[in-house]
Amino acid sequence: MKFELLKLRAVLPALLLLIQILSPSDTKAQEATTIVKGIVHGSDNEPLVGASVIIRNNKTNFTSGTKSDTAGVFTFSSVPAGGPYSFVVTMVGYESQKLSGYTLKGGATFSLVIDMKPSATGLGEVVVTGVFDKRKKMEASVAISTISAAQASKMSLVSAADILKNVPGVYVNSSLGEVRNTVYSRGVSVGSNDGASGYYYVSMQEDGLPVTNVTCSNYGPDYFLRADATVGRLEAVRGGTASILGANAPGGIFNYITKEGGEKTQGEVVAKYGLEGNGKNSFYRTDVNIGGPLGKDWYWNAGGFYRYAEGARYPGYPMNNGGQFRGNLVKKYKSGSLKFYAKYLNDHNGWFEFTPTLGFTDPKPAPGFSGNSNVLMPSIQQNFNINKTGQDGIYNNKDLIHSTDKSAGFNWEQRFGNGWSFNNAMRYSDKSTTWNTNGSVYPIQLTDQAIYTRMNTIGQPGTYHIRDIKSGRDLATVATLDGRSFTVTNSDLPGSQVVPNSLFYEPLLFVSNKAKEYLDQFSFTRKLENMSFTLGGFFGTTQLDRLNGRIGFALATVEEHPQVVGITRTNPDGTTALVTNANGVMTVNRVGQTINHATQNQLAFFFGHNWQITPALNFDWGVRYETVRVKGYNSPSVANQDTAGGLDKNPLTLYDNAYATTPATFNFNESLNTFSYSAGLNYKINSHFSVYGRFSQGNKAPDFDLYINATTDFLVKTLDPQAQKVSQFELGLKAKTGNLNLFVTPFYSVLSHVPNLQTFQNADQTNYNPAPVYNKYRTYGVEVEADYSFAKHFNIHGVLTLQRSKALDFKTWLANNPGPQDDSLVTTFSGNETDNIARSMINITPSYNLDKFYAQLTWSFMGKRQANVANAFLLPSFSQFNFSAGYDISKSFRLGFIVNNIFNTYGVMSWSRPGSFNEALDRQGFTKQMYQDAVKNNRPYSTVAIAPRAYFMTATFKF
Repeated sequence: MKFELLKLRAVLPALLLLIQILSPSDTKAQEATTIVKGIVHGSDNEPLVGASVIIRNNKTNFTSGTKSDTAGVFTFSSVPAGGPYSFVVTMVGYESQKLSGYTLKGGATFSLVIDMKPSATGLGEVVVTGVFDKRKKMEASVAISTISAAQASKMSLVSAADILKNVPGVYVNSSLGEVRNTVYSRGVSVGSNDGASGYYYVSMQEDGLPVTNVTCSNYGPDYFLRADATVGRLEAVRGGTASILGANAPGGIFNYITKEGGEKTQGEVVAKYGLEGNGKNSFYRTDVNIGGPLGKDWYWNAGGFYRYAEGARYPGYPMNNGGQFRGNLVKKYKSGSLKFYAKYLNDHNGWFEFTPTLGFTDPKPAPGFSGNSNVLMPSIQQNFNINKTGQDGIYNNKDLIHSTDKSAGFNWEQRFGNGWSFNNAMRYSDKSTTWNTNGSVYPIQLTDQAIYTRMNTIGQPGTYHIRDIKSGRDLATVATLDGRSFTVTNSDLPGSQVVPNSLFYEPLLFVSNKAKEYLDQFSFTRKLENMSFTLGGFFGTTQLDRLNGRIGFALATVEEHPQVVGITRTNPDGTTALVTNANGVMTVNRVGQTINHATQNQLAFFFGHNWQITPALNFDWGVRYETVRVKGYNSPSVANQDTAGGLDKNPLTLYDNAYATTPATFNFNESLNTFSYSAGLNYKINSHFSVYGRFSQGNKAPDFDLYINATTDFLVKTLDPQAQKVSQFELGLKAKTGNLNLFVTPFYSVLSHVPNLQTFQNADQTNYNPAPVYNKYRTYGVEVEADYSFAKHFNIHGVLTLQRSKALDFKTWLANNPGPQDDSLVTTFSGNETDNIARSMINITPSYNLDKFYAQLTWSFMGKRQANVANAFLLPSFSQFNFSAGYDISKSFRLGFIVNNIFNTYGVMSWSRPGSFNEALDRQGFTKQMYQDAVKNNRPYSTVAIAPRAYFMTATFKF
């Protein structure tokens, strides 16, 4: 019965639309009408694309809206004669304009020219994200920033998330590349560091719906989110109403809104050529967007991009290669609009791994490495079997992460009269990501037992011979009498200044995620004279099928362009065993793939009330009830030794003498209900100043990781999904004067009931999980966004975040000897500063605009951050400078130039600790004493830094 009701609600929008289209025409349509045409200009008399224009006659309750096309032109074709009429024009990055008192004559054409005043913070513009009804930022009791396409076009972005660096309070780590970014705000970050779950608390959206409604380890929205020429603007909400209007996303909503066609067919082509990696690696990209009318009151827009990029750290194959196409078709009518859209993405993306590093206070790449050094292995193609199921796969690391997204949906806005309106957004998508790449690339010493455990040769005596596969050169010999202690001789291995007698561990990761997803969000709003009521709902269902594992691993030389090594072993009886195959890969098929299948159904209802108590005082509040049910099964892989000699029946080919199977399946079926609320009060002191306050209590339900990691009877029986709590309080001061727009927001947030789930090893190298513990964190600070025009052609825009965070209650298990018998629960970190929360973040951009020329310089500052909750040391602060300039050759042709990271700063964003391979994976276990010892002995560790210097030229042609 429940799903029948859901199906009925899913088709309700289409039925309402049919009734609207088939209903008899209003008799007023027979009255004398006027054609209204106008043009919207921005700075330097340039036409503005996508400006929102609303015409209204309060006397007759007539209202209609449209947007300016690529020539800045807007048209209303049938406006009843009479008056008085008013026009309200809004545009991201500009002050809103209101023109009143017009009388229209029947049978005539009325013309209007509107000039808009630039304002980067746009406190007078109308926003649709994070509010119960459309309203100006000056009147909204929510922290929201907007970024226009024109602003974004002057930046050279590593990823779509990079735009958010211009939003105060938001931390963005795009050091890994175009995908696997990390985004969070106001210290609500635990569990979302370093790419694996980088969007845990926030909702990345396209046209009002989440890009994807599920996240799990190494699966998230930025695999399918690209900012190209089809994006019109970004609206970014931090905290606050995100708890009510976002699907399981109390940290923020970041909505990328696409362009629509106008009254005239117009478009643009942007060609971009660059040199990344400090001028060494090629970059090519082309963006296209075109749109216009398609019959009476029908409009279309289409475009996309294609890009080939060798990357900031080139491994010998492109790190980003592919593109997307998307388009929309809009029907506008007197009482509403309907927008159909579709998207196809097909893209290949890699990420940058850790670089060997020296120095903690002033980190620099170790000798033999630089900021643009690659540590990924060269191209390898390897066949493998999936858990003896008869299904085969092919690993090819040149494919990197291959993501596809086939999506289609619609947005419908309907006004019924008497203040009633209805909005519905729906999308169906078929998504997939397939990993063929490396991860966890760290040096591992040839005397470390961990390497032989992974080879599946621990305890076996003999002499290992290591050679460079490409050149055939002998690199080292390793002898062992008992298979547990090892002696290295005849070593000619590079990287001795990093870790002597070591090789890079290069696991071959193969992960396949296939998701089919249906999302729908609707709302009914009733506007009265001084208040409005909104009742809405959200429904999302996602079916995820996942293969997750390692098909084998290779070892490579510790140098800037690693070379894969081949390994043989001379046995005590004189026979020769092949540890690696011809590709240099060992233990093929041994670890296997864990098979996961899960379905998530999410249903939420929300209610919002907005009350204009006085002309100056506005109060709004809202609640959200949400239920999430996740059902599925897990089939973990188990390694088996093949005594018959593996696939080739030869016991001396060690690389295939083990295989994985899935002997057991573990089922789960869990649900979780949450209740969230938020309330805000905005007081408009005058037309130039307003203040607001807001308190919000949100929830974050666990993502898929909690369920797909339940791979034993014990973990399934103890599966207990619980929501994290996010409490936030904020104040806001908004000031708008002739030359200044200022938005200051002090905030206070508490993140509680955060699980600390750990995995340790037994003596036999199998894993176990200690009991989960729950922690609590607090962050307070202030966000500042300002835009100041200090001269006719000079402007400065800046965002600033100052904050401090503390682990109010932090517990963690420390593993001592292998096995759980002597594990200890440590609480001494309670009261320490939270890790990876920058104490300050600054982004300041002075710009100069004169007729056909513009230039701007951006200073970005990342403040100090604690490296871990043990507060062993501080990751140092750093600055980055970017420059861009452009010149209009003609009205339709512009040339631009961009330099990123002008001074080639090595700014550390992520790190791994010094020590053995297993130690390097445990950052939280690195103590102050260990740090002091590492500094004293100048021990190397590993870091991931911001992209090195890059140069770009752009050519934009508008038609």
